[in-house]
Amino acid sequence: MKTFPESEATDNFSERKITTTGSGSTLENSEWLARLSAARAGLSDTLYAMYSGLTGGITTDPALMNIPADDHLPQRGDGVFESLKCLSGQLYNADAHLARLELSCQGIGMEPPCPRAELAQIICDTIRAGGKRDCLIRVLVSRGTENMGIDPALCKGPVIYVIVYRYTARIENGKLKPARAALSSVPIKPPQLATIKTCNYLPNVLMKLEANQRGLDFVISIDPNGNLGEGATENVGILTRDNELLMPAPAFVLSGTTARRALELAQQLVANGTLKAAEHRNISQEQVAQAKEIFIFGTTTDVTPVIEWEGQPVGDGAPGPISEKLLNLLRNDMTPQSETLTEVFE
Repeated sequence: MKTFPESEATDNFSERKITTTGSGSTLENSEWLARLSAARAGLSDTLYAMYSGLTGGITTDPALMNIPADDHLPQRGDGVFESLKCLSGQLYNADAHLARLELSCQGIGMEPPCPRAELAQIICDTIRAGGKRDCLIRVLVSRGTENMGIDPALCKGPVIYVIVYRYTARIENGKLKPARAALSSVPIKPPQLATIKTCNYLPNVLMKLEANQRGLDFVISIDPNGNLGEGATENVGILTRDNELLMPAPAFVLSGTTARRALELAQQLVANGTLKAAEHRNISQEQVAQAKEIFIFGTTTDVTPVIEWEGQPVGDGAPGPISEKLLNLLRNDMTPQSETLTEVFE
């Protein structure tokens, strides 16, 4: 049997040295927590608060914001999630997000963990604990714990985790930063997976990696028929030469709450004659190349204009008037009088 001698190594979390056997030493709980705290130092500016269904409580210590090793979420990506936004102490479009979360649970054969109103209360409580009026919220629903295998029937759950963290918008000169985008080489997800917001996001990660490597802001998938799909975490739309606002048909894309709301609000532009239509439709690559404007929709991107597509300028290479109108409609939808807002701070 091969044995490994004890070695002396510098402790990354303090100035002293520690003696390790093999790849690590066995620690007392107090030392484990002390090292976690040291390793996670400084993250209080990023991670504000976390609720765990395992404790039924909230922590504001980043070192304690953990998901267990035997949870099926990190083990198998077995769970669903939603990302929400809180601005000026008001949660935006929460009901749409939580409705989609319930559909995602059903899509993977898992019961929603609790009534929608109870989950909304947990979210608001966690935001308040974090103390930041502007923040993002990640709601994770795991199949459960106590299972290192593949069988979901052996999981003890479901378990809710709610994480409140820093919101950083794409701002440049006081406005949303316009984007450069292109088609992605990463295969699109099949409809059964594309239309459910699961925690298995490796294809999405590879799309973002591709965008980084190509010096782009976003890459967009294409479906098996050659039509436009979606970004890594964003929806896309175009303005045709006939002044039609189009978003991809929903078969191969996740129905984004921001994109859906923007399409609903855009009906006002149809009514006043600014747009000829605003609807879901298959969008060919040729249509994208000829588009007057291209848009990215998302929780953190709102309505972001694309000024370069496949290395070529979109329109005159500057944000167009429809992107500005859509953004204004969306931001007006986030005002205190809007029915889409939930007051978090009293």
